[in-house]
Amino acid sequence: MKICIIGDGLVSLTLANLLIKKDLSVDILTKKSKIKYDKSRTLAISKSNIDFFNEEIINIKRILWKIYEIKVFTEKNLSEEILKFNNNKSQIFSIIKNYELQKLLRNKLKKNKLVKFKFTFNYDEIIKKKYKLIINCDFNHQITKKFFSNRLEKNYNSYAYTTTINHKKMLENSTAFQNFTNNGPIAFLPVSRTQTSVVYSLRSKHKKKDNSYIIESIKKYNPVYEITKFNTLNFFELKSSNLRNYYKDNILCFGDLLHKIHPLAGQGFNMSLRDIKLLSDIIDKKISLGLDLNNSIYSEFQKNREIKIIFFHLV
Repeated sequence: MKICIIGDGLVSLTLANLLIKKDLSVDILTKKSKIKYDKSRTLAISKSNIDFFNEEIINIKRILWKIYEIKVFTEKNLSEEILKFNNNKSQIFSIIKNYELQKLLRNKLKKNKLVKFKFTFNYDEIIKKKYKLIINCDFNHQITKKFFSNRLEKNYNSYAYTTTINHKKMLENSTAFQNFTNNGPIAFLPVSRTQTSVVYSLRSKHKKKDNSYIIESIKKYNPVYEITKFNTLNFFELKSSNLRNYYKDNILCFGDLLHKIHPLAGQGFNMSLRDIKLLSDIIDKKISLGLDLNNSIYSEFQKNREIKIIFFHLV
């Protein structure tokens, strides 16, 4: 059978790599003829999700940067830690550059005969293909607007500004820093001995018209780095949303469509990886029992996912 994935973002590419390991054919639908990578963004991935990624999807060890400690400050005192996290010098999580992970996943898919990248993006054309399963990862697709507009939403009246700074080489650059400023949290996330990612969630209803304020803020709250260069600065509006219903007929919503959240805790992609693992387990169970892969998978996925969410909040 052939599965359709709408969108070619990080979650789509990750899911496609997992599905082809089950010998399932995948069509990935995209609007883009030329890929433009955002080199300003990074991801924090938990140790358990890294293990899952390496075992079930693709080995990412060579593009990870391990974090062993987190230090938290407030604007009241930039030199006094209010919280400190470490795990007896063991890895807490890892940082990975978005574009490096996307390129790795995309290159593997392009070499696989089970995968086709297509530019068929119209709803009617997708339906005509008669896919048994359609997984929608695109927030702006007409399918999303047609069937999945019923969601809980929160606007944080904030923008996240992302960049990477180059700095003088450090003997160890394995501590992440979080500073809760009066205008919003700013995080410094190491990606190598000479480069660190910065995410500044600035409270403002409107985007800053120039980058000077963000650059000066990074300099002001810079914890330890001798900065030599500021790289490309990008931004996105901060909102959270949760769908009330995950699926319609043979279409399942996935990734940020299910759980768009504030980047402060660094849990967005980790949640998507847990969802991928859950969906994978359900598909494996169906295959082992010789059952048809149809939209019954979706109802089981929603039920199990909601149980996990309730359990998470209880504990």
